[in-house]
Amino acid sequence: MNDKTLRQAVIQDHTAFLAGEHDFQSDIQMLAGSDLVGTILETVMLATNMRFAAVARVTADRWVACRTVDEVNFGLVEGDEIEIQSTFCQSVRETSKKVLFNDTATDDVYGDHPIAAKFGIVSYASIPIHRSDGSFFGTLCAIDTEPRDVKHPRAVAMLEMFANVIGQSLETEERLEAQEQLVAQERELARIQEEFVAVLGHDLRNPVAALDAGFRQLDKEPLTDRAREILPLMRSSLHRMNDLIENIMMHAKARLGGGIRISATPEAPLAEAITQIVEEIRVASPEHKILLDLSFDRPVSCDAPRVAQAISNLLSNAVRYGTLGAPIKVQGLISECSIEISVANQGEAVPNELRGNLFHPFQRGACANGEGLGLGLYIASCIAVAHGGEIEVICESGTTTFAFKVPVLVAAA
Repeated sequence: MNDKTLRQAVIQDHTAFLAGEHDFQSDIQMLAGSDLVGTILETVMLATNMRFAAVARVTADRWVACRTVDEVNFGLVEGDEIEIQSTFCQSVRETSKKVLFNDTATDDVYGDHPIAAKFGIVSYASIPIHRSDGSFFGTLCAIDTEPRDVKHPRAVAMLEMFANVIGQSLETEERLEAQEQLVAQERELARIQEEFVAVLGHDLRNPVAALDAGFRQLDKEPLTDRAREILPLMRSSLHRMNDLIENIMMHAKARLGGGIRISATPEAPLAEAITQIVEEIRVASPEHKILLDLSFDRPVSCDAPRVAQAISNLLSNAVRYGTLGAPIKVQGLISECSIEISVANQGEAVPNELRGNLFHPFQRGACANGEGLGLGLYIASCIAVAHGGEIEVICESGTTTFAFKVPVLVAAA
C-alpha cells in the first residue's frame, strides 16, 4: 500500500461519527455538543463577516472537523475529514503560528497559493488551539470566498482569545468526562462489593447458627469449672459475630434494595422481642448490669424484630462505651401515638465533633478498641427512619442516652 492509498484509507466522514466509530469520536462529541463552542463560532462569523467557521482536530497526518457553521456550503460537518496536505493547518500545527490573509489576490505570502485556489478560498484565518498544558489540539478556522478584513488587530485579538477559551474548555470537559468515568467505575465497584458482602453475610449465618446450637447443647452438659469460665466468653464472641453479620446484611440490603424495609404487624410482640435481646446481651456480657423496664400497657403496631435489632445495636454500643460496673438502663414507654425506648449508660459523653456523623455508616468512636464496623448506630437509625421516627442522643450529668422514638404504625393490610 503506497502513501496515497494509506492516507485515503484512514480518511473518515460524518457517517463514521454518527455510527460512533470515528477515530476521534470523543473529541468530536465533546465539541459538537458544546454550547460554548457553538456560540464562539457564531460570534466569529458575526464579527468578521466570514461565512464559514470551524474547530478542527489536527494531528501530524489528520484534519477532522469537530464543529462547523457553514454558510458557504463547503459541505463539511462533524466528523468529515480532508487530507492534511490540503489545509493550512499543518503549518499551524508545526509552527504554532496563526495563518491569516484578507485576500489571496493581494496577499504577499499566500497570493495564488494552491490550497486557496483548490477550494476557492479568498480570505482565511487559522488560529492554534492549545490545551492548558501547552499541548496542541487543533485550530479555530474562519473562511470565506470573498475578501474579509480578518487581519484587523481587533479581529485577531478576538480570534486568539476564543482559541484560548476553547483550549481551556477542552481541559474542563476532559476532566469532567474523566471524573464521570471514575464515578461510574466506583459505583460499579461499590455495587460488586455490596453484593459480595451480602453473599458473605448470608453464608456466615449457617456456621454461626451451628455454633450457637452447639454452645446451647454444651451448656446442658457436665463441664469442668474452667470450661464454665470459657463458655460464656465464647458465647460473647459469638454474639458479637452475629451482631456484625446482621448489621452487614442490613447495610447491604439497604444499599442494594434502596433502604431498609419494615413490615408492621398489629399487636406486635415488642416487649418479648426486646426482653429476649436484653437476655442475650446479659449472657454475652455478664460483667455489665443491665436493668430493663418496659411499660407497654397496650398492644402496639410495629416491626418488632427490626425494632429489637435497633435496640440490640444501641445496647451493644452502651456495653462497649459504658463505664464498667455502672448499670445500663433500658426503658420503654408507649403514649397515644408514639413509642420511645431509651438505652442509657454512664461514661464519657459523645464528643461534639462526632455527633454530626454518629449515625453515618462505618463511623466508630475514638475508644472503639478495634471492635465493630461502625454500622450499629447507622442500622438503628435506618430502622427508626423506616418507622417514620428518629434516634435522639442526650449527654448530661455523665449519662449518655440514646432514645429510639417512633410513631405507632398502622399495620399493613
